[in-house]
Amino acid sequence: MRKRIALNGNYAVAYAVKMADVDMISAYPITPQTAIVEKLSEFVANGELDASYMNVESEHSAISACIGASLTGARVFTATSSQGLALMHEILFMASTLRTPIVMANVNRALSAPLNIWNDHSDAIAQRDSGWIQIWSRSAQEAFDNTVEAFKIAEETRLPVMVNLDGYIVSHMYELVELLDEGEVREFIPSKPMENRVSPKKPRATGVVGPPEYYYEMKYQAIDAIEGSRFRIKEIDREFNAKFGKNYREIDTYGLEDAETALVLMGSIFGSAKEVASELRRNGNKVGVISVRLFRPFPVEELSKAVEGLKAIGIIDRATTPGGPANPLFMDVATTLYSMSKRPTIQGFVAGLGGRDIRPEDFKLMYRATENAGISGADRCIYVGLRE
Repeated sequence: MRKRIALNGNYAVAYAVKMADVDMISAYPITPQTAIVEKLSEFVANGELDASYMNVESEHSAISACIGASLTGARVFTATSSQGLALMHEILFMASTLRTPIVMANVNRALSAPLNIWNDHSDAIAQRDSGWIQIWSRSAQEAFDNTVEAFKIAEETRLPVMVNLDGYIVSHMYELVELLDEGEVREFIPSKPMENRVSPKKPRATGVVGPPEYYYEMKYQAIDAIEGSRFRIKEIDREFNAKFGKNYREIDTYGLEDAETALVLMGSIFGSAKEVASELRRNGNKVGVISVRLFRPFPVEELSKAVEGLKAIGIIDRATTPGGPANPLFMDVATTLYSMSKRPTIQGFVAGLGGRDIRPEDFKLMYRATENAGISGADRCIYVGLRE
């Protein structure tokens, strides 16, 4: 039976993990993620979830334990944030190449220094080349739904999945969340014996040395897997939507039916951007918003179709690539549009680093700058809200 209760994003993730009937949780606390693993420890302690709960001494150990457990066929989960995700960096590449279907919630938080516990996207963006599927959540409801989907995606693609949710803005804000019926969830992602790849009954080598004669091909298998995963993710979205009455897809759009200018972004600021776009549209401005939900693999085809007919797009990054030609989301969008015969003018922005508010007037500035870029020539990047 479905029910609606007030939950923050962290608790929404924990409820989704419980419904997924995981076998092992590997936990280490870090702000603003800690409440996820605290709630899961409560579920395990009171008997609501029959799972092994492993307390470890660091995030490096947490993800390492997940790999080991996953290789035995267990359904596993962990959660982290910011410096914790950075500490996992070395192991993330192993998780994807070893094809371990781990699900991890990452509560997005700025990377130090200076020490900052507030929200931006620098932690997850820094791991964009690690071979993990990345899904972004804009609300507690999406954090719950995306986590449920993530287990099916991980197990059917044999790839790890990172579910991102903005620190504090999603992780700590309460909203009404529709909890799906647990029986329906377990029908959608049934607990089934996964392949035990480290069984003494069937010896095999895992995580071996890959000399030049073999490394290239072994690595390509993981590259090919994440490229191919986009088709299965699309199918799983359709299955989830049909079963639970949702409407998830790789990107979401607002106001594009007649728009000439649009902003491209990720995460919870979609709601603020929509409000500003609505106001501007009431005043006769033909503007829209494009929200990227699936960041890896990047939705090349879907984004290309979405921007057809637009004159200009602005790309909002909440992370930077110091010394690079442009910032991460901008580079992905620009590369996607490169082959279009008639492509819109593009303008890059950085905003909201370290939890800095992105105000309505900031969005209006970005719309104006995007429109003017086609006239005056685009700057490489405009840092919005940066004090002199």
